[in-house]
Amino acid sequence: MTAARAIEVLNFTPLNGKSIRIMYSHRDPSVRKSGSGNIFIKNLDKAIGQKALHDTFSTFGNILSCKIATDSTGQSKGYGFV
Repeated sequence: MTAARAIEVLNFTPLNGKSIRIMYSHRDPSVRKSGSGNIFIKNLDKAIGQKALHDTFSTFGNILSCKIATDSTGQSKGYGFV
């Protein structure tokens, strides 16, 4: 299975009660820490999941990472990052 196929098939699959995120590894620290393209999203409805957030923003281009902040019970904190 190629990396692209793994992301397509397995991204957001539940594992031990949590949705997993799969993304390409970026070993160059300058790429990871550049901050270019990172978006902070606030005031999210608590019913919105990571897949819905990803699908919403994927119309604007390739998404490297998408995550909604959650508390210790797994409940959305109402913000996330794309």
